[in-house]
Amino acid sequence: MVSPLHYLLSSPVTDRAEDRQGESQMTGKIERHTDGHHTTLRLIGHLHAAHLEALQAQLEGNGPRTVLDLDQVTLVDIEVVRFLGGCEAAGIPILHCPPYIREWIAREQRQE
Repeated sequence: MVSPLHYLLSSPVTDRAEDRQGESQMTGKIERHTDGHHTTLRLIGHLHAAHLEALQAQLEGNGPRTVLDLDQVTLVDIEVVRFLGGCEAAGIPILHCPPYIREWIAREQRQE
């Protein structure tokens, strides 16, 4: 069963185009899908550090059989990369990770 719950990740920090002189607003979204046994959190769009609290809450609220699907992630920052590396280290599978993010996670882990 697919749950049509969509979570718009909004930053508690002001992040408006007019505040950043014409830059586009960077937003991301979490789609939650469950089949009764596993939950997939599908991450979409631009993700940055301000989104991590909402993502962590989703991970904690969905239990140990949760996977992250990064198929539609287009941009991340260093804090998100470190968070994803920590997720993998904790045993949370990451599916469809873009190659640039995979390489960035590996580089960060080598530096630790």
